[in-house]
Amino acid sequence: MTYIVTSERTLNRVVAPRLPSATPTYEERYINQLNNVLRLYFNQLDNILGQLSTESGIIPALTVYTVATLPSAATSGVGARGFVSDATATTFASTVAGGGANKVPVYSDGINWKIG
Repeated sequence: MTYIVTSERTLNRVVAPRLPSATPTYEERYINQLNNVLRLYFNQLDNILGQLSTESGIIPALTVYTVATLPSAATSGVGARGFVSDATATTFASTVAGGGANKVPVYSDGINWKIG
């Protein structure tokens, strides 16, 4: 199963468990309780990691935007990535402009969307 993390499909949150307080002397009951708590926690972590992997080895596609529909580069933050279908140029690191026929990946520099 491929699982793509988006604002609509988020990962489950996992909170570190509260470990049982240790006893002054060895008690099998305490060790069993500790093992059960840790087992549940690591099972939750395994489930999340499983959601991030793909069985097919295919990299999920980015959302394709037109330049006009790209979210704000400032709001998206430095390093955000996208893909546009109507760039006027293909020059790496140039600010993307819409109205053309070029399909290019874009990244945010925090102010503008750049080709690349």
